[in-house]
Amino acid sequence: MARGSFGLSSVSLRSALGGRIGERPEGSIRFCHGALRSEDQPGSLATPREALVQILHPFSGALQQYEEAISDPDRCRLDHCPQCKAGQAMRGHGFYRRTLVDLGFQGSIRVRRYLCLACKRTVSLLPEFALPYRRFSVVVIGLFLIARLREGRTLVAAAVAAAQPHMPYQRGQFWVRRFRRQAEALCAALAARHTPPPAADFVTRALLMLQSLGWITAHRFLFSQVRVHLLGWPRFLAPFGRRATLPSRSSP
Repeated sequence: MARGSFGLSSVSLRSALGGRIGERPEGSIRFCHGALRSEDQPGSLATPREALVQILHPFSGALQQYEEAISDPDRCRLDHCPQCKAGQAMRGHGFYRRTLVDLGFQGSIRVRRYLCLACKRTVSLLPEFALPYRRFSVVVIGLFLIARLREGRTLVAAAVAAAQPHMPYQRGQFWVRRFRRQAEALCAALAARHTPPPAADFVTRALLMLQSLGWITAHRFLFSQVRVHLLGWPRFLAPFGRRATLPSRSSP
């Protein structure tokens, strides 16, 4: 498979995992609700100055097409700031690069950023096939977890099923451990979109719900609407994907 393109087999596998290619018009955006809440006060989780805001770009297709789509800052420009609510279009603020391992691709991609001229804060347009703070894509992790936890394959066989035959087994153990810890929260969050099926445990129920909704579709809902991470947020961003700050000391 050519490097830098997802390829036909990747598209079919992405569809099998529920990517639902072409579900929404290309270039549309969805705000990340919950990234900045009205009750946030100085000293609480994420003061406005430190709030982490990312918006999912619902793009599916060849990586080259993704690069072309984000090259034009007007294509997905926000007409207001989701942080300070200023009613003026945000300015294109360049890109940052992040690594990505997906089916048929391993390298770095650009992520578009926008700047609010009022509050001077930025918003990132993260592609929805990428999982925040994880190098591996939603599709790769989904294939691995299905093979390991639903089909009972070994760590090595599950890695092969996820098209990662040379992946160290410790990474698979990490994904399994984090998913088991997150399963109950996933079931509770996804219940808003799918009736929880009968299952022996939360892990099985979460996998069934993710497969039924589609992993990317479920990730889009979890991230954008309820601010839940498929594998749980890193400690420094827990519990809602925002930096924790210590209360400032009062003046003597």
